[in-house]
Formats: sequence, C-alpha cells, structure tokens
Amino acid sequence: MSTTSIIHPLHYLIVKREGTTWYFKPGDSVFYNPKNVPVNLVLEERLHRFGLSPQKIMIELFRINGGKAGFYLVNLRDKQYYYCGAELQDVNDCLHGLGIGSAD
Repeated sequence: MSTTSIIHPLHYLIVKREGTTWYFKPGDSVFYNPKNVPVNLVLEERLHRFGLSPQKIMIELFRINGGKAGFYLVNLRDKQYYYCGAELQDVNDCLHGLGIGSAD
C-alpha cells in the first residue's frame, strides 16, 4: 500500500482491495482523537475496541459492490462502509463528501 498519508478521524479506516487481497491502512495520520487512544495500536486491537474484526469488515466491504478493486472507507464507530474509487485521491474526495476535511 502507498505511504501517502490521508488525515482522517481515528474511527475511520482505509482499506484497499487488489486482486483477491484486502490491505488495511494503519491510521497513523488522525486529526480527531478525543479519548487520546494510542494511534499505533495493532489493527486487531483497534478493531476490537469497536466490536469488529478484519473478517467482518471484509464481508461488509464485499457486500457493497462485490469486492471491486480500489479504496474503501470504513466508519468503525457507526459501522458504515463506503467505496471510494480506484485512486487514493478518491478517499480524500469521499471524506470531503462526508463533511470531513476540506479541499485545500
């Protein structure tokens, strides 16, 4: 997965689908963390805090469009799932569409 950072709230997770593999991008660039949760938690630990697992997330992401390749955004807190598009910039656009961040 690319090393490009996308700044987002802690309760969002970026996932990329390539071929038959799902890649979970760690949330190291967060701007909203009201409970001061350590950002460098192991993925499974972070998901456990929200009552999720990688398997549950992969199932839900597959359901929204059949596992199409590209980037997905997961709202861990509200358990909402979004397909963003084929490019990393599409994740920023999706976040902006959700009212998170700004274009500049």
